[in-house]
Amino acid sequence: MASAETDKPNRPDKQDRPYHHGDLRHAILTAALDVITADGPAGLSLRDLARRAGVSHAAPAHHFRDRTGLLTAIAAEGFALLAAALNDASDLKDAGVRYVRFAREHPAHFQVMFAPGLLRADDLELTTARALATDALRTSVSAVHAEDFGIDSRLAGVAAWSLAHGFATLLLSHNLDGPVGDRDPEEVFSTLATTLFRTS
Repeated sequence: MASAETDKPNRPDKQDRPYHHGDLRHAILTAALDVITADGPAGLSLRDLARRAGVSHAAPAHHFRDRTGLLTAIAAEGFALLAAALNDASDLKDAGVRYVRFAREHPAHFQVMFAPGLLRADDLELTTARALATDALRTSVSAVHAEDFGIDSRLAGVAAWSLAHGFATLLLSHNLDGPVGDRDPEEVFSTLATTLFRTS
């Protein structure tokens, strides 16, 4: 008769299994950001992320449900990071510089945040984080003398956001490599913002 010891399945203890290595949600998010940075959102696959994390192909779905859920979580994290970056801005120009810096430091988040077709629009975490970022940007816009441009403050905000977002997008896609050259992109943006907007 086989002993109780030999009857046990030959498998590792729970603590040795890959999917018990710690914060799996964070591991999947980190791997996803690496993929997006290299290949864009189109290159994202939950099965591939599971392989990278050393877990079963179904494990990511436990945290994110599906690919849309994962991208929505990335966008929500991005808006929260952006809100934190903008919160202490001294004026609109500083907010714009911080916006460009955020895009440079978090390119994968930036790609996903403004692609509504990839996201679950009614996700509470996403809508809350987006509202925080919007409020932080609106506070900076309040310093603009919109009357100097013959437009209301809302449109002034759109103009300011368009400048920062457009500059950041062109920068990340390497369309500004020539015009910016070896100069600090944030300093270049600051010069543009000073030229186009007067702040108090």
